[in-house]
Amino acid sequence: MTPDCTTRLPLAENHPAGSHLYTALALAAAGVPVLPLRRGKVPFGNCPSCKDGACGGRPNMKAAGPCRCPAPCHAWAAATIDPHVLTSPAWAQAWREAVAIAYHPGGAGLTVVDLDNAAAVDWARATLPETRTVPTTRGQHWLYQGAMPSANAVRPGVDIKSLTQYARWLGPGSGRMVPLPSAVCALVVKEDTTPARRGVASSLPARAPWSREVATGCRHTERYVRTGLERGLALVRARTESGAGSQAFGVARFVAAQHTDCPGPCGLAVIGEEIVTAAVTVGVPEAYARRAVGNGLEAAVERTE
Repeated sequence: MTPDCTTRLPLAENHPAGSHLYTALALAAAGVPVLPLRRGKVPFGNCPSCKDGACGGRPNMKAAGPCRCPAPCHAWAAATIDPHVLTSPAWAQAWREAVAIAYHPGGAGLTVVDLDNAAAVDWARATLPETRTVPTTRGQHWLYQGAMPSANAVRPGVDIKSLTQYARWLGPGSGRMVPLPSAVCALVVKEDTTPARRGVASSLPARAPWSREVATGCRHTERYVRTGLERGLALVRARTESGAGSQAFGVARFVAAQHTDCPGPCGLAVIGEEIVTAAVTVGVPEAYARRAVGNGLEAAVERTE
């Protein structure tokens, strides 16, 4: 993926070189599906016709639908290489408000290993084969040839962006891109969905909930901790179709971050077991749930060091 963004493009003649739209057209000409990002560097929200999935979604989404909306709706799924779509009236306002460009790695046959901090970069250098790298604000993007399922928080500070995510365009990077290695594919474990009306088989026994008895050094009240934890567990249990493992990681990281200033102990191991149990009850394999929760607790500690 090394498009020359200064190349003269027929549909870009009316757009100044270096503008977001001009760069987007150059990327599209190189076969990289692109979309504009608004303030906050996030995709534009869905139009009224597509709000809350009313349109059924775009055909290339995980749950493919009939949507043929001309606007840049549905985040990464709206990314396109069609220059006529990119320069259409329906996209014009989005380009006027755009602050950055994103691309769909999976649509270009690529996988981006998003390394969010220096520790994650050090891990990649010690673990993964060298490939093309792109500097980011806090870390690096490592680009590999080949697409795969996307997944967040596969380990502390590491996300996999490919088939169902977008990545921000930060330039072509440097280095020679190599084929997607098995070490990256192994980071993603598919989350099973809950078996229909049958419950979930697990080796997890019934566990006692968190209480002050296991948190003698916690500076928070028991009510504060239980209220926050119950809200987090509800978020995990709501992920009945997919994403419960990633949600469990986020809940573990958030809860653990609340205790970084406590003298301890705070009973985080018991809290972690509750989050694991919640994830398992909606179909997440126990080994995956434990890894996600363990990584979440660890990530919270790393952010304070």
